[in-house]
Amino acid sequence: MDKNNYIKQLEETISKFLKPLKDIPFPIAIKAISGHDVLAFDKNSQEDKELLNRLTKAMDIAVKSAYEVGILAARPNEVGNHIEPFVKDALNGVGMKAEVPLTSNGKHQSAGYPDVFIKDIDNRITYLECKTYSQKSIGSSFRAFYFQPSESSKITYDARHLMVSFEIVREKRNVKSAFVPIHWKLYTLEKMLVQVKHEFNTINKGMYKPEALLAEGGIK
Repeated sequence: MDKNNYIKQLEETISKFLKPLKDIPFPIAIKAISGHDVLAFDKNSQEDKELLNRLTKAMDIAVKSAYEVGILAARPNEVGNHIEPFVKDALNGVGMKAEVPLTSNGKHQSAGYPDVFIKDIDNRITYLECKTYSQKSIGSSFRAFYFQPSESSKITYDARHLMVSFEIVREKRNVKSAFVPIHWKLYTLEKMLVQVKHEFNTINKGMYKPEALLAEGGIK
């Protein structure tokens, strides 16, 4: 094989690897990155009915608490992080244990999926992701949910995986413009489909190479 033909085949092969892998079942993705199963939420199970009942009560409490206080955030996409404490407090208030998940290294970690670790009254584990939306964004094609493989996964149990999302609007709180939740939706994630989108990346050391510098300047 001559060099030009080899390079062409190599480019074609790499381009195939870079195409997104679509419609991957969420449970398969979670199993692959964590080794743990996504358990189905069974609406006919008495335990899951009780779990749903407590979650519903907690989300009603959380949405009212956050609405009264308001969330002062610079951008709408930061509101989800600020609403997590309201959710955890409400879950603990209805008799469940809710906290930041422990990683496989035994450390509490806020960043990354999932947001909340829940142990219900039957000592079963549920992972909960907190999101926000507006009426304009809920039907959009913007990326709103993602997770990545990690050497210290936050998913350390076979569990149910749920998501609560709060509809956010702007209102005045103490003369300041604040984001407030006015509605919530609770979803189970076991039937969600995800995609893998590959990327090329580098670190600062790889960008700022002295031998690649062409010119520089500053204030004289």
